[in-house]
Amino acid sequence: MYLERVRQPADLRDLSYDELRDLAGEIRDFVVSAVSDTGGHLGSNLGAVELTLALHRVFHSPTDAILWDTGHQAYIHKIVTGRQKQFEQLRQQGGLSGYPSREESEHDYIENSHASTVLSYAYGMAVARDLGTDPHRHIVAVIGDGSLTGGMAYEALNNIGHGDKQVIIVLNDNGRSYAPTVSMLSANAQGRDERAHHPASQPSNQPRVTDRVTEKLSHALTDIRTNPVYVRRQRRIEEFLQHLPVVGNQAGLAMDAFKAGVREFLQPPSFFEALGVRYVGPFDGHNVEEMEHAFHSAIELSGEGPILVHVLTQKGRGYPPAEDDDEKHLHDAPVFDPLVGPPKAVSTGYTQAFAEALLKEAEADERIVAITAAMPGPTGLLPFQERYPDRFFDVGIAEQHAVTGAAGMAMGGLRPVVAIYSTFLNRAWDQVVYDVALHRLPVIFCLDRAGITGPDGASHHGVYDMALLSKVPGMRVLAPSSAQELAQMLHDATTLSDAGPIAIRYPRGAARQVSEREVGSGLRARKAVTGSGGTCIVAVGKMLETAEGVAATLAADGVEVTVWDARCCAPLDADMIADAAGHDRVITLEDGVRDGGIGMSIADAVCSIDQSTHVDVLGLPTKFIPHDPKTDAILARFGLDVASVVALVRKV
Repeated sequence: MYLERVRQPADLRDLSYDELRDLAGEIRDFVVSAVSDTGGHLGSNLGAVELTLALHRVFHSPTDAILWDTGHQAYIHKIVTGRQKQFEQLRQQGGLSGYPSREESEHDYIENSHASTVLSYAYGMAVARDLGTDPHRHIVAVIGDGSLTGGMAYEALNNIGHGDKQVIIVLNDNGRSYAPTVSMLSANAQGRDERAHHPASQPSNQPRVTDRVTEKLSHALTDIRTNPVYVRRQRRIEEFLQHLPVVGNQAGLAMDAFKAGVREFLQPPSFFEALGVRYVGPFDGHNVEEMEHAFHSAIELSGEGPILVHVLTQKGRGYPPAEDDDEKHLHDAPVFDPLVGPPKAVSTGYTQAFAEALLKEAEADERIVAITAAMPGPTGLLPFQERYPDRFFDVGIAEQHAVTGAAGMAMGGLRPVVAIYSTFLNRAWDQVVYDVALHRLPVIFCLDRAGITGPDGASHHGVYDMALLSKVPGMRVLAPSSAQELAQMLHDATTLSDAGPIAIRYPRGAARQVSEREVGSGLRARKAVTGSGGTCIVAVGKMLETAEGVAATLAADGVEVTVWDARCCAPLDADMIADAAGHDRVITLEDGVRDGGIGMSIADAVCSIDQSTHVDVLGLPTKFIPHDPKTDAILARFGLDVASVVALVRKV
């Protein structure tokens, strides 16, 4: 067992390539076993095994900074940096994070789960190194899993190239984000052209002679361009030509044009070099020896400026259920039996309710279109995509573009529905405010995974949406408490959006099922429990179930309370506020941040009517909340469970 011998990156350098191949197999078995026990990100890590081994054999972490974009591909990095034994508690309370964590190891620099940011980190660290404040010898930025489709990545590439920063960029190209990567650059990078749209033109197992020749020439050119001797001689020739009288400049331009033409023919990603970033590759991302050669060459060439090393990997590599999963190659997985693999992912709970409701509304209104940022499956849009392919738009990992693109669609007379995780909408805050709301456009935001999400931790908890969106002029914010409420809210939103944007936020997981008489409408709140006591509880979204549990517990002791389902967080229902102000005490419950949240807005509104009414505002603290798969346990720690609220009511 080679895995038992690996306790730190240096241990990898003692292994032969044959031993490394065996080690890679052991690591894949280990990752499948660990994730099957706890759930987690599987496919991306199975595809990054050899790449991670090669990185840690060539670079010397932490002296060299290895930075991971979309940190869910860093499990192997954690294993080889001494955290193998901690995988028993992967994503469990107090256990190993599913992402790089600065608190866990000196080998982790950025706690990165939101995509397309690593190149900006690398640029900043390179600036600090050049100014003498950062000690790192090499700065290596690993980007992949569709992250290069994000606009921020291009902004950083532009500055890295313009500033001639010595950064080594490793593009882990597996052709996918969650779903297949949405990018023409990705298509060109992997050598796919218009022939892919005409598969009948050639047998899939019989590549054309010209393709084989081109591939060999491309590899030969890459070998030449990664040779430092060639680079030095090239510089001397260029300097010589520049000093030739009369014809020198023209000769230099002709040489550049010839080189550019050869690169364009053999290596389409000359895009990078237009930004001042040397491109080499592609390399086999499952061949450690080939990648080592590429990385050593990159180190030699890094003195010339930034360089991008392009490696091709297979997401889900080595585990048949992942390889055979056409949708996402087991990007993530629940607890499962490793012998048979996880069951096919299907939308459940609120996500399923949204999926069904959207199909119904789209059937009735041809103006409805759906937009996702690389996550059609998790947001419940796959059925919509199948039924209405011409009205479905996956823009890749590009939330800013998704929102402003929706604004353009709305300007053109469509009714766009932007389905996105609550936490990822934070990436498009400017666009929500100034591209959609400022223009009072009929865009519907459907925010999945709102509130506490559990095992993915602070970066994925959707706890800021209500506090932020409720402050946007003209924005209406709805929070359903059941599957039926979600369907009703989406139906109402199709007409309400005529007056400007509207957001519907709902949690991950199971959805309550209720009768028609327990469903409200429009922007009005609904009184769920009518009590004669002096206490009124106003609950937001999923917290209604907690409020009703409190009412039932107190009723057993002869204590009556009134319970309101707020339904609409902004604007607040005036009738609900007036009724609440008629009580001696009001308690608000929400699964978002307390400070600046909906409860505080309710408290202000109630006190504007009767300052003598005491209001207890319950919500989540303004702090980064760590991972824990038991979401109810997180809520309980902050007093948002039945027992805690009952105790508060009883407290005199």
